[in-house]
Amino acid sequence: MSRPSSWSIARHRGPEGPLTGYKIAYPMISADSRRVGFNGVALGRTQVYGQVADAVCIQSPRHHPPSSWCDCGFYCFHTLEDARDLACDPQYQHCVLLEIAASGRFVRYELGLRYARQTVRTVRLGRCGCGRMSTALADGGPGVVGWRRLHPVCGLCAGPRPVLTLAAFATLSGGVTVCSDQAGDDPDAVFAPLAGVADDVDEASLVPLLSAEVALLQARLDQVQSRLEQLTHRSE
Repeated sequence: MSRPSSWSIARHRGPEGPLTGYKIAYPMISADSRRVGFNGVALGRTQVYGQVADAVCIQSPRHHPPSSWCDCGFYCFHTLEDARDLACDPQYQHCVLLEIAASGRFVRYELGLRYARQTVRTVRLGRCGCGRMSTALADGGPGVVGWRRLHPVCGLCAGPRPVLTLAAFATLSGGVTVCSDQAGDDPDAVFAPLAGVADDVDEASLVPLLSAEVALLQARLDQVQSRLEQLTHRSE
């Protein structure tokens, strides 16, 4: 992830033991389906990294990330809430939340860190595109050379498609903890009343509504047909 403009730099630091951070990334699976990894959402979107990885600079190999005069290095937030907020952006809909341990050289900012080495501890799956909690990972279509992107999905949206279970992803990753992201005590309870309203609508009450919609559509089609005939006769 790239550094948000609102971040303010504090200072360079050396190794002080691993620091906990949070970030978003795209889950990936190798072309031979034997490995999984993660793809960055900004500067690192052309590279895939594993559970343990060292940052590399894609602009110049002549220095070690993070450099004070370059944007290279891994990025993370200090809090899970900030990473979760960023994941709400539509362009990051299919990302997962990562809890990482940052180590090596790092630069501290107001909202997070830019650092040299990371270990992914936990992968949290957010909601499926339909709004339900995701329970598996499915092939999302796009990817990079040698890797395909995975999308978090629920069981209903996955349908008959083959999926990668959370346990299988954890095994292929080398032992990372993989779970659904429960934002709050019971996020689904907020939407429960809406489901109840829908259940109260029976078939008998829907028939008049559907009949009215069909009648309106038929009237509109009659108008279009009449206008078409007028135009046809005029052209003759």
